Amino acid sequence: MQADSPGIPNAERLSGAASAYSRRHWRFVVIAMLALLHVVALRGVSDDGARVLLLAHLGLLLLWQPFLQGERQVTLAQALFIALFATVLVLWLNWWLLATWIVVLAGLVGGKVFLHQARWQRRFYLLVFAYLVALLVIIVLPEIAPRREIDPDVRGYAAWGLPELFVLMALTPAEPDPPESVQVIDFFYSIFLMLMLSVVILGSFAFMTLGRTGYLQALTYIVFVIAGILLAIGLAWNPRTGYAGLNVFVSRYLFSIGLPIEKWLQFLAELSHVESRPERFLAEAVAALARMPSVSGAAWTSDGEQGAAGVRTPHGVEFSNRDIALTIYSRYRTSPALHGHLRLLGQLLGEFYLAKLREQELRQASYMQAVHQTGARVTHDVKNLLQSLNVLCSVASAERGDSPEALALVRRQLPAITQRLAATLDKLQRPGEEREERVPAAIWWEALARQYQGRELEFAGGPPPGAELPRALFDSVADNLLQNALAKRAAQPGLRVRAELLGGDAAVLRVCDNGRAVPGEIAKSLFRAPVRSDAGLGIGLYQAARQAAAAGYELRLEPNRDGEVCFELRRAG
Repeated sequence: MQADSPGIPNAERLSGAASAYSRRHWRFVVIAMLALLHVVALRGVSDDGARVLLLAHLGLLLLWQPFLQGERQVTLAQALFIALFATVLVLWLNWWLLATWIVVLAGLVGGKVFLHQARWQRRFYLLVFAYLVALLVIIVLPEIAPRREIDPDVRGYAAWGLPELFVLMALTPAEPDPPESVQVIDFFYSIFLMLMLSVVILGSFAFMTLGRTGYLQALTYIVFVIAGILLAIGLAWNPRTGYAGLNVFVSRYLFSIGLPIEKWLQFLAELSHVESRPERFLAEAVAALARMPSVSGAAWTSDGEQGAAGVRTPHGVEFSNRDIALTIYSRYRTSPALHGHLRLLGQLLGEFYLAKLREQELRQASYMQAVHQTGARVTHDVKNLLQSLNVLCSVASAERGDSPEALALVRRQLPAITQRLAATLDKLQRPGEEREERVPAAIWWEALARQYQGRELEFAGGPPPGAELPRALFDSVADNLLQNALAKRAAQPGLRVRAELLGGDAAVLRVCDNGRAVPGEIAKSLFRAPVRSDAGLGIGLYQAARQAAAAGYELRLEPNRDGEVCFELRRAG
């Protein structure tokens, strides 16, 4: 046992070196494989040496074959299949079996021609395909034809002339080839070429038997017949007359295969509109996925929650991202195409689920934004109320508490303050759901004038009878503008402040003063973002402008020059 252990690494190194050499010089492996096949065809199927060379040919084929990667370990079942195939091909070798083998090789090579984008590789495989067809037609088929009519001189020329194609193959420039492209083959074109060559063989034999024609004449007939049929199919496939061809019907049939997927995607899109909860959306989407014909069941895990639908099988396809882990169980053993297909379904479901999570986060952010905006407006409302209470207390303390003037002032101001406190409390209880209460403009204007009575403000103009306005909006904007004007007058003594209510059905509120203009940098962003200002302008006007825009109004600063600064609230448009 100890003597055998050093041989194992040596065998592994030998196999690795052979695999690396075959990948690096795969063209010479193909040429050697074809050369051995050429010798086998010339020596004949009854020659024992030809059978031995056929085994070597199969060994080189295993190094080149496009089905298994060279670095993969062959399983026991695959090894038994290869051994059985080689035994059948060697022990029962005959001309029909050799012709079938060449047809299969020609189909495999032809299937690789359509997949290679490299120009010289495509030409190399075209030379290989041409050699196999020539070997089949000139050397192999005459041996199994009803009558052997091939000229021995033609056979001799082919025996020595066809190997010249090996020289052309060897001289073909080598181009870099991605490792994965070597293992790819177009099975549709391969089967099509195999069937086409089979039709050529059997059709030529049928012409020779039924028409009593020669081999070359029968071969020419069948080639022209197949060419005519292919031309007719090509014209019917894509006619130039403007009518729909066979490609429309074939495409419709191929697309109908994906009908269950289309139905599931349609269900997924409809579910995303009616179901807002992400976990419920995911559970129903997985349940619908488990009802597809090729899917046996599915299981998911997300944010500590998990669920499943259908039946679990050993053939699972997993998909996961940072928000969800999904496993789809197939009814059948997953081929690479089915594996990619199911993984794509999992990725689509994951993207829809991620969109639902973002939608939920957006709703929460919108609610918090509404709370923040409402809190900012309420803060200014409370500030204005405190200022009104401060003024009321100052007037009451300046005069005697039981004087008729003080009592009248309290009777006028306390109901208005109570009403505004109730509106402020309602905003706190229902953020973002302000009700638009419309009141007669004349009554609101009189109440505003009484509220600021004694503050040395001018109230000019007045609305026409019957005009209405949104009370909450005009209360908030008027308080902000008048309080800012009073704060500005405290910094600029002697400032005149005038308030006007104009317009017909759509009331227009203007608050003007004769002080200094608002600086240009502040004026640009006054209604767009919070700003800093010694006069108190900033977040209050920003919130007032947003509230006005939500109600269909706009707050503007015009004109803005020294001696005339006016803020105007009017309906937008």
